[in-house]
Amino acid sequence: LFCSAPAVALNIFACEPEWQALAQEIAGDKADVYVATSPYQDPHHVQARPGLISAVRRADLVFCTGAGLEAGWLPLLLSKASNAKVQRAPGLLLAAEQVTLLDTPEKLDRAEGDLHAAGNPHIHFDPRRMLKVAAVLTQHLQQLDSDNAAHYQARFDAFQAQWHEQVQTWEAQAASLRGVAVIEHHRSWRYLLDWLGMQPVGELEPKPGIPPSPGHLQSLLVDPQARSARLILYTAFNGDKAARWLASHSPACAVALPYTVGADESSTILNGFYTTLVTRLVDALEQCSDE
Repeated sequence: LFCSAPAVALNIFACEPEWQALAQEIAGDKADVYVATSPYQDPHHVQARPGLISAVRRADLVFCTGAGLEAGWLPLLLSKASNAKVQRAPGLLLAAEQVTLLDTPEKLDRAEGDLHAAGNPHIHFDPRRMLKVAAVLTQHLQQLDSDNAAHYQARFDAFQAQWHEQVQTWEAQAASLRGVAVIEHHRSWRYLLDWLGMQPVGELEPKPGIPPSPGHLQSLLVDPQARSARLILYTAFNGDKAARWLASHSPACAVALPYTVGADESSTILNGFYTTLVTRLVDALEQCSDE
């Protein structure tokens, strides 16, 4: 006799790997979670491929960042899929709408680059905000699958208890980072810096979404605030050319960080992602201080 696996209750479409990982934490074996993007992909720039449309068509829940991060492709997926279940809550969950956003622009001007009207969408770099999103996700899962409401609540309660302890551990490990000045390639890291008490003093991009230029990099070398930077942060899909050039011409050290869960061997699960971020930053600061 062959025993078939129990059918899952929900199909979840996650736009990015961080939301896939969080959904798996809370849903456990009650859901299949499909992820639309890879850990090495810039989520601003994704094609609405037929396979993604098909996955949205099958979904009971679409779980994405929002705040304009997926503006170039998520609305098209939702429209083409024609799935009434995921056009609004509880079948649609946009994580950025559940937390307070940083970098909310006073005015929108295309001359200022690729600004997000609602604010900075890269909220997954702050584990405190992730816990708030997890609580709302639990409510959505319970509404969509009331038969398993107790299962989702139990998994959230366990996640919350473990998460509080883990955040305290990370913050203790990151004590040396407080007040450290940082240059970012893109404003991806604002929530990480806010959480750890680090100070953003410049970006390699002259304006959000505009590639680094020789002239702008030269201007950072003579900017007193930018000259105070100890670390220069970038991720794989940024490329390392600009960060390494600036590091070679300044006292700062370039450090590559994973953008999301699964971006390297040490970040394959959600808590491993934050452990890697903290460890890389602490190690980079120590090495830079020794040079």
